[in-house]
Order: sequence, then C-alpha cells, then structure tokens
Amino acid sequence: MLRALMNLISLCWKPFGGQDGGEKFDSFAVIGSHCNGGGREGRDGLLWFRDMGKLAAGDFSMAVVQANQVLEDQSQIESGPFGTFVGVYDGHGGPDAARYVCDNLFRHFQAISAEAGGVVTTDTIQRAFRETEEGFSALVSQLWSTRPSIATVGSCCLVGVIFQRTLFIASLGDSRVVLGKKVGNTGGIAAIQLSTEHNANLEAIRQELKELHPNDPQIVILRHGVWRVKGIIQVSRSIGDVYMKDAQFNREPIDAKFRLPEPMNMPILSAVPTIISHHLHPNDSFLIFASDGLWEHLSNEKAVDIVHSHPQAGSAKRLVKAALQEAARKREMRYSDLRKIDKKVRRHFHDDITVIVLFLNHDLISSGMVQVPPISIQSALEH
Repeated sequence: MLRALMNLISLCWKPFGGQDGGEKFDSFAVIGSHCNGGGREGRDGLLWFRDMGKLAAGDFSMAVVQANQVLEDQSQIESGPFGTFVGVYDGHGGPDAARYVCDNLFRHFQAISAEAGGVVTTDTIQRAFRETEEGFSALVSQLWSTRPSIATVGSCCLVGVIFQRTLFIASLGDSRVVLGKKVGNTGGIAAIQLSTEHNANLEAIRQELKELHPNDPQIVILRHGVWRVKGIIQVSRSIGDVYMKDAQFNREPIDAKFRLPEPMNMPILSAVPTIISHHLHPNDSFLIFASDGLWEHLSNEKAVDIVHSHPQAGSAKRLVKAALQEAARKREMRYSDLRKIDKKVRRHFHDDITVIVLFLNHDLISSGMVQVPPISIQSALEH
C-alpha cells in the first residue's frame, strides 16, 4: 500500500519534459495535493501541451511553444476554495521578471485575499500587482552592483480570477484574453476581447503617453514601422523594466541602447494594471488567455472559431499549431519545415506562445461548491 502511494506521489510531482540523461526542456510542475484527472499531456518538439484538465470553474486546456533560447513566457493555473486564478506572463529582455511574477503574484493575491476573509475585489488584485512590482524592484536594487542587466528585464502580465460569479481581468502589456460567447440560440459564437492592451502601436496608448508626458515630444517614436516608448520598448505597462521607471537604474553599466539621452524626471512605464470585472452569463462559453505570440498570427474571431468548431480536448494545442501554420505561411514555408527549426533561430519566425483555454461550467460556478481537488500548475523553469 505504501509503495503504491509513493508511486502515485512521484507521478504527480514528476516534471514534464526531458528524460533522464536527455536534453533538458523548460519543465512544468503540477503542484498540489492531488494529480488532476483527465486529459493527455506531453511534448511535440518545442511544444508542451495538456489537452484537458479540471478546475473549480470548469475545464481547461493549456499549451506552450518555445521560440527563444530560454523560454521567456511563464504561466500558471491555480484552483481551490477561493475559485480560479489564471496567469500568463510574457517576459522580455530575459525570463527573470516573468519567473518572479509566476513565483510571487499569486502568493501575494492569496495573502491579501485572506486578510479580507477570502473576498476578492479589484483592490485585492491591484495590491497583489503592486507588491509584486515592489518586490521585483527591490531584487533589482539588490543585484544592481553584480548584475545590472536585470534592470532591463520586464514582463507583461495577464491575470484572470473567477470569484463566485464574477470574472476579474487584470492586464499589463499586450497579452490578451478573448471571451467566446454564445449568440442566443443561433448556435453561433461571438468573440469579445475583455483585456486592455498597453502597446505603443495603438493610437489610444500613444495619446495616453503624450498626455502623461506633455513636455516630451519624443515620448513615442516610430522606428522601422513600429511605435516604441522612447524608441526603445513597445509596451507602456509592465512588471520590471526598472530602467524606465527609476532614474538611478538608467545609467551605466546598462547597455547604451537602454539609456535615455535626457534625465528621467518621472517614471515612463507604469505597473498599474487595467482591471475590469465581468458578471458571468450562462452564454459565456469559454475564455482564451494568450501571450501576444498567438495574436500576432490569429485574429480574435479566428481563435474563437477554432475552439468552437472542434472538441474541447486539445484546444490550446490546436490554437498554437494554427498560429505556427500561419507563421510558416507568412514566410512561404511548410509547417513541417518550421517544426524542424530549433529554439533561438525559431524566434525569427515566431515568439514564445502560451495559450490557456478555460471552458466555463456555470453549474459549478453558480453552486459555489469546489468539486475537484485543488491544483497548481506553473510553467516555471527549474529555478
């Protein structure tokens, strides 16, 4: 009996990815008191997937494909008595900020929610983001003398929380969540974007930056057809990127391409998320959370149609493959040839892509009863 129990525990905790003696792959850990039943999981080259799993709000499908030398996307699913928490963290400049967010944001969220007796509000999420930003900034300060480049690392953040019958969406940067909503009794489905994106290529964001920095005519600069904040970075909000928030970190020895030619009198980037709350309706069918690597190649409508038109199992993997097929088509090459290209070189064709599809079970959500074991899945490197 004891041997059988130990075997079960070892299966629950075994990282997905590389085999003993083989090449190490960015591994995923399923953390919790129970393995989550149902669904196939595995690898296909640089693609990791979990076809289906169960959580407090319904079912989920998850997939990640690596393009960078080191995977910069991180993500997590947390489910328990509090409800459901989904996070997609798209790092840039390196994986450090995204890893830090993956390790700390939900921890802060849990602690802040517990202080309020388990109640979740927009303030709960706002404070969790603030404490995560403050923690990473403190880490940058601590490492500045030995590793100054960490000041130039940042991460977009997309979080979804289902508490009772309310969905909260919080975003920094340009990851996106799209709702698939049934259209009456027609059998059709509508794609509704719920998240706000903070990317200088959007006119509204450029206007926002100009209003915040009225005395800086170069707050946004168009270079090679791409709008960037100060000509450096596309996103206007993030965790990290401390070199664009605190003047003491915008100086040597960071790389010259990150240093501003004039003094920084106020933070240029923000870590304050845009948060919306959405009362869940029985016609709300599913949610697609994804880093911008997916949306570079698929429209909201196309992604929703792919999920709606196929079985639920494997939905996230199906979306990733559709994006890769489109990336190959744009470069006039076959998908089978793209799959043969290794990480790092692959980044010339597409970005790291993370997709989590959450299928809403309104009976479970309305009942308020958690009928599946708590789960915790993190796409975290062994660090």
